[in-house]
Amino acid sequence: MTIETAPGGVEANLVELFQHLGIERAHIASGGPPAITDWQGLATSHPDRIASLIIPSPPLLDPTGLRAVADRLLIVAGDAGTSPLGANRLLAELPGAEAHFLRGYGWEPWSDVALDRGPEFAAALLDFLDRHPLDAVALSEGEGEAAGITYRIRGAGPPLVLMPLALAPSQWEPLIDTLSARYCTISLAGPLLGVVGILEGRGRSPYLAMVRSVLDLVGIEPGEVVLEVGGGSGVVLREIARRTGGANPIIDIDINPYLLREAKALADQAGLAELISFREGSAEAIPLAANRVDVALSFTVLEEGDAERMLAELVRVTKPGGRVAAIVRAIDMPGWVTPELSAAVLAKISRPGMAAGGKDPRGCGDTSLYQRFHEVGLTRIACLPQFAPLSAEETSRIAIFKQRVLAVLDPDERREFLSAVARAEADGTFAIAAPYHCAVGTKPG
Repeated sequence: MTIETAPGGVEANLVELFQHLGIERAHIASGGPPAITDWQGLATSHPDRIASLIIPSPPLLDPTGLRAVADRLLIVAGDAGTSPLGANRLLAELPGAEAHFLRGYGWEPWSDVALDRGPEFAAALLDFLDRHPLDAVALSEGEGEAAGITYRIRGAGPPLVLMPLALAPSQWEPLIDTLSARYCTISLAGPLLGVVGILEGRGRSPYLAMVRSVLDLVGIEPGEVVLEVGGGSGVVLREIARRTGGANPIIDIDINPYLLREAKALADQAGLAELISFREGSAEAIPLAANRVDVALSFTVLEEGDAERMLAELVRVTKPGGRVAAIVRAIDMPGWVTPELSAAVLAKISRPGMAAGGKDPRGCGDTSLYQRFHEVGLTRIACLPQFAPLSAEETSRIAIFKQRVLAVLDPDERREFLSAVARAEADGTFAIAAPYHCAVGTKPG
């Protein structure tokens, strides 16, 4: 079962959800760098639906899509490391916007901010919301689904819509009691929003063809136990379940309970949940015995933690003669785009990392992946740097790339880029390809 974005974009799904709930306007909190398209369409096409907008930890963004709601915009960010860069950029270009900085907090997409800094975070939200009054709504508490979006309603008062909070394991949950005491909180989830929406879109793109090429090299045999660490929304797990037809035990271990819930729900919808075991655990300390699995997979996870520990754990839990495979975003390789651009603009947007994004300082997102496979004792190593084009329906990832590009261009360069993209989109030649490093190795028997 595939749930797709409405023809008008995810904002059309959100408007349909509002109509289903009988809401004309709502406060909206939409969280973290991957969630640009969750709020972008509403802010640009339906600003009247937004009583106020709260954006936690924004990345570097082109502010154009926020101008219509700038006078009722709150930005919440950390003040340590690179986390304040996007917030400061928006504040400089959007007079009237407000900000609250969490002192000493380096906010990453996977930070559990509602748990780490809950009281301060909640106080900042409530102070802002109270200064933007909105009529209360009468909605019954409970759960439901509309327009491909799942929702949970708690409390009474003015409506406050909480969209997914990046990769935060606890999401908004630590704040729900506090917020719902004064607001009707409507927590949203499902395969169209946030990180899950991005991962599901990637699973309908040429990225999955790249994954299949790696799985072909791995050569899963009937009866072999297959592990994916950091399975995300379960796109690869469901692909493996279909490929193996129930002949293999499949284990998903993920440190993020939010993603585990979403992955299990999507597996249920696809009729594949009985073939996959979902377990919470860290890639840096996999909760399995040594020599437990025949195939251990890690796809776009080694970038996000201690790659040395994660790879050692993958090898530890793999049986002698078993295979280990990994894919990482290649931040050492330039991306590839089709619009015709000047050399100056092309040089800026083709810099290594622009298409792939960043990584944890301890992570791996470069050619060291291949040497790391050798150093942990794997043999018969296949080294596979590849490009995966983004499909047209990957609107979230395309939007993220465009915003990342616009943030590094000056005004004249922005106009050139947007004009070139518009021409390429009009004639059907617009494409972006992101680089990856892929490796497969065998544990000596």
